[in-house]
Amino acid sequence: MAGEKRRTPQGWSLRINPERAKAARDGGWWLDKTAADYAEELAAKEPGRILVVDAVRTLDATTLLSEAKTLARGFVKRGFKPGDVVSMMLPNWHESTVVALAACLAGVVLHPIVTAYREAEVAFMLGDCGSRMIFVPEVFRGYDFAAMMRTVCEQLDRPPEVVTVRGERGEFTDYAKMFAEDVGGAQLPKVDPDSVKILIYTSGTTGRAKGVIHTHNSSLAVCVQVNRHWRINGDDRFFIPSPVGHIGGSMYAFDMPVLFGARAVLQDVWDADEGVKIIDKEGCTFIAGATPFLQQLLASSRAVGSRLPSMRLFICGGASVPPALIREAKEYLTNCTVTRVYGSTEVPVATVGSPDPGDTDHAAETDGRPGAATVKLVDADGKEGEEGEIWLRGPQMLVGYLHLEDEQSTFDEDGFFRTGDLAQRVDGNYLVVSGRSKDLIIRNGENISPKEVEDILGQHPKIADIAIVGLPNQKTGERACAVIVPRAGEEPDVADLRSFLEERRVARFKIPEQVELWTELPRNPAGKILKNKIRDALLAEMRQGAN
Repeated sequence: MAGEKRRTPQGWSLRINPERAKAARDGGWWLDKTAADYAEELAAKEPGRILVVDAVRTLDATTLLSEAKTLARGFVKRGFKPGDVVSMMLPNWHESTVVALAACLAGVVLHPIVTAYREAEVAFMLGDCGSRMIFVPEVFRGYDFAAMMRTVCEQLDRPPEVVTVRGERGEFTDYAKMFAEDVGGAQLPKVDPDSVKILIYTSGTTGRAKGVIHTHNSSLAVCVQVNRHWRINGDDRFFIPSPVGHIGGSMYAFDMPVLFGARAVLQDVWDADEGVKIIDKEGCTFIAGATPFLQQLLASSRAVGSRLPSMRLFICGGASVPPALIREAKEYLTNCTVTRVYGSTEVPVATVGSPDPGDTDHAAETDGRPGAATVKLVDADGKEGEEGEIWLRGPQMLVGYLHLEDEQSTFDEDGFFRTGDLAQRVDGNYLVVSGRSKDLIIRNGENISPKEVEDILGQHPKIADIAIVGLPNQKTGERACAVIVPRAGEEPDVADLRSFLEERRVARFKIPEQVELWTELPRNPAGKILKNKIRDALLAEMRQGAN
């Protein structure tokens, strides 16, 4: 596509079409400012406004900006240039908001990583993007992240500087001591809003995670859309249990507060009972999260007799959302609009649910209408219609992948992103997402690439053949089921798989929770495993067992 490519300082290729960029600016979606610009303005206007709350500390606009500037000058003092990558593998702690704003101020690319990952994934991502620095907790939930980083660094030709947060480890930089460094004379750059702001890896069906690139303009366009549709203001208080290592958690924790003066209330370890207490104590008004968050929060609020009266909106997505759950939640949370949405790391919040509290049918039965994005539904023959694969284009979409080969067959000639997800259009312009043409499994909001795990387990001495599919699960949204053709005389079980994967430092959330032993896997004439037949057979067994 002519006129779409531009290069970053690292040589990354960005897809920015001049005509669509102009339309994004004219429509007010692209602000041509960064989150750091808004943070400066807010601190000058309302210096004492509380923006971030976690279990140990509260940050107002002045403190957040001041600490972020100190870190940003530390980046510059180290020789970091705009476009260099700084990684962050932190829980939902206030320190994550400081690091994110510091990256924005210094013009470096923020690379968030969820804390559920382990050596294998972290080493790949850090090496793949050439990260200069990574922030990790010294220890979190009993896991020694500092020790993990020692192992990771040994695997990399050019390891990043490791900064430990909430704990000191001799060979690494201590986060707290960075604020005592002499950063005098370090001048912060003027940051181009069309430069890369954030790089987030997302699991694909090819096995290798793909780096998704967003600019300052494209990422803030999501915030503009959310604000226009759901009227975010300084009185809103976001309850954020979703990991800041994901696009959703990062948006609500890092950008919304400085853009609109809203407050980010962070929960670092998901616990629904504790979540109810936090919401009621802080007067939280807004939550965006995957299905398990809504299910468990609803059960916990009922258990203590709280209807979460301060809550005005829960937008639910990231996995299959049962219509009955939306209806149940809307009925119990009497002051709250509960609705479904659809999006991805590539195109966050592609559809917006109904904001009308009385529109229960559309909120429960559909995944909402397109917001800033244009949507096409394309069938297997390439014809646009009322049902088919979802193709998206809009101001909040990615500007490319880190590697050009990941873009092959991903975009059409008009710049539409092929999601691989299937939907039908109902009632004019509402979408009902009916499934995924990709095999991605979404468990507790975390993406699992079956092929990645299959490739590893294919080396297990007890396994002759394997296919991993996602099955519905009331608690987690989906669970991973490994269908295995065992080697003669062997009977591998979940414990065998867990031990094998943990030895290879694979994240725990990727470990299959169910094992089924078959004599053979169904394949087509070309030899491709027919996962749809596997899944259908397992679902039929589940239905039969429920009767």
